[in-house]
Amino acid sequence: MQQRERSPSESLFWPVVWAVALHTLMFAMLFVSFAFAPDLPPARPIVQATLYQLKSQSQATTQTNQKIAGEAKKTAAPQYETEQLEQKKAEKQKLAQAEQQKQAAKAAEQKKAQEAQKADAAKKADAQKKAAEQKKLADIAKKKAADEAAKKKAAEDAKKKAAEQAKKKAAAEAAKKKAAEDAKKKAAEQAQRKAVEDKKAAALAELLSEDVGHQQALADEVGDQVAGSLDDLIVKLISENWRKPMSARSGMSVELLIEMLPDGTVINASVTRSSGDSPFDSSAVAAVRSVGRIPEMQQLDRATFDSLYRQRRVIFKPEDLGL
Repeated sequence: MQQRERSPSESLFWPVVWAVALHTLMFAMLFVSFAFAPDLPPARPIVQATLYQLKSQSQATTQTNQKIAGEAKKTAAPQYETEQLEQKKAEKQKLAQAEQQKQAAKAAEQKKAQEAQKADAAKKADAQKKAAEQKKLADIAKKKAADEAAKKKAAEDAKKKAAEQAKKKAAAEAAKKKAAEDAKKKAAEQAQRKAVEDKKAAALAELLSEDVGHQQALADEVGDQVAGSLDDLIVKLISENWRKPMSARSGMSVELLIEMLPDGTVINASVTRSSGDSPFDSSAVAAVRSVGRIPEMQQLDRATFDSLYRQRRVIFKPEDLGL
């Protein structure tokens, strides 16, 4: 097979494409290096050349351009490294100055914080001192108030104690006076009772020494006297055991039938004529039953007791009790 011969235009196509691509790459690298390079004083041009754009270039022209670009790059590389070193050094100095300024600011802040802490501590100490002084004054005032309250309470207690002692003394004197009055009253009652008993004994002795007729007459007389005294005694004993009801009024009276044994024991009591008030009648019956026994009945002979006190009617009208 016979190989086709290439035309001149086809033989120049790929060299032209490679030349354009290399120029484009070179311009891009220069653009990047200038974009990231620091601002420096304009350098003197090392190579001055005039670029002519031709519609078509040969392969020799392309190689020449590449060689020129390589030489320019080799020449600019040391200068660029020097500039980079100087720039890094300047940046390190700038960072060192910034670090020094930062350390100085930090030290100033620490000093300021320490001064503020000292001021707060001094302020706190002053506040604590004032609080301690106020507490001391409050404690003194509190103690003084407590002492005054204690003195006042002691005075009141002494006054109260004196009043209680005076009251006890007055009560003791009243009790002593009442005891004396009770003793005097009891002695008077005993003397009266003894006088009655002596009179009855004398009458009975006289009764036994006389003739029968005179004895009967004297017995009747003595019996009436003794009966009157015993009736008064019965009423007195009933009054002493009587409990006044709420319905009791002045002028009330009730007739009672009292049944006794020869030794004076009360065996029964009943109402023979009512006062018209049932509580009053019941209180009188209860008072008779509370008497229990009247020892004075043993002074009577059996005949007199049977005739007069086996069953005895009495009228209970306690007007002397303030009704």
